[in-house]
Amino acid sequence: MKMGRVIGAVVASRKDEKLQGLKLLVVRNLDLEMANEKGYVVAADAVGAGAGEVVLYATGSSARQTAITDGRPVDAVIMAIVDEYDVGGAVTRAT
Repeated sequence: MKMGRVIGAVVASRKDEKLQGLKLLVVRNLDLEMANEKGYVVAADAVGAGAGEVVLYATGSSARQTAITDGRPVDAVIMAIVDEYDVGGAVTRAT
């Protein structure tokens, strides 16, 4: 899993029928200090995430293991919206 922030959405009027009904979001990678890391991913949204939210996402074959992505041609899925995380006793709120 990786952590990232939703920075946008992808609209595709023509796509494979197996992608119909999926919301596709652009996610920028974050480090543990909530700073932008190099890279981004387009991920199918399994949890109703929105712009600006910090999320956890999985890539590769793990991305096809949620209820909405099973059997679909996706390589990344958002499967959690982060409220906060604790590293070494320091709690960081995801804002």
